[in-house]
Amino acid sequence: MRLEGNQRIAILLHEGIRGNGNGKTGLALLRYSEAPVVAVIDKDCAGESLFELTGISIDVPIVASVADALTYTPDVLTIGIAPSGGVLPQAWLQEIQCAVAAGLSVVNGLHTPLATIPLRSHLRAGQWIWDVRQEPSDLAIASGKARSLSCRRVLTVGTDMAVGKMSASLELNAAAKKRGLRSKFLATGQAGIMISGDGIPLDAVRVDFAAGAVEQLVMRYGADYDILFIEGQGSILHPGSTATLPLIRGTQPTHLILVHRAGQTHIRNHPHVPIPPLTEVVKLYESIATAGGAFAPVKVVGIALNTAHLDELAAKQAITQVQAETNLSCTDAVRFDIESLLNTVY
Repeated sequence: MRLEGNQRIAILLHEGIRGNGNGKTGLALLRYSEAPVVAVIDKDCAGESLFELTGISIDVPIVASVADALTYTPDVLTIGIAPSGGVLPQAWLQEIQCAVAAGLSVVNGLHTPLATIPLRSHLRAGQWIWDVRQEPSDLAIASGKARSLSCRRVLTVGTDMAVGKMSASLELNAAAKKRGLRSKFLATGQAGIMISGDGIPLDAVRVDFAAGAVEQLVMRYGADYDILFIEGQGSILHPGSTATLPLIRGTQPTHLILVHRAGQTHIRNHPHVPIPPLTEVVKLYESIATAGGAFAPVKVVGIALNTAHLDELAAKQAITQVQAETNLSCTDAVRFDIESLLNTVY
């Protein structure tokens, strides 16, 4: 399943616009969804300019509730918020119930499946609920066989969660396609799956099978493409992240792109966990990927620097500084030209 171009989307984003990190799913859909977004629902920002708040160049109204969004005749309500733990708050359930009663289909990326809530009995003909976070079937333990593929496998890795790994992968994939390469974006999180219509919700997979699920995804497409851009998740530096190592083992990457938010000095919400100098983070990821020689050497070939919180001059200065410190190609993959970063992998 995927969000199609003929569907009109309303995105539930309560408390997710003003930079707390919980709204990254909805903001990603605003930037990359092929289906038109006709309303954003965020009671804290209702009536304000979406462009001024987010920098995303799209003319979409922000309204206070699902009931208000119905004025813009959406077909689908997408839950664009991802609170810690992915649990569905009661207040949001009431909004979803309102949407279902109005005839909207629902895309749910939370850990709480709507299949467990008595909503489906209220669905009309043609109305549906898509619970994105479902573990794939027929999983197996990873074996490292992705190294047998001849395609280039580019994995984005981060200094923290929610720093822009999906956006960097999507932008690199789009640039590669423009160059005429047989390129494929592989989604590993709910937003990427909603956008691309394919992939695995890695955080819904039991840990023993996580690397195997990634390996299955890569093996499914590796023979048919020149280059795969795999969406990264989490961070090796984050005390609560379990996704990065299975991604490294399952993809057997040929290249790594490090993603970092400019100026960030510690893990968000964990000030007692500092982010080491980027040169040390590069060494760490390369060491983990190679595992002392158990796997092929892998290099961090470039840095995607998230500068969304900086003005243009400060952003360019931050990029220049990171390039000087690391001696690696660096750019903001969303904001500036990405060709230099693409050149590091192809």
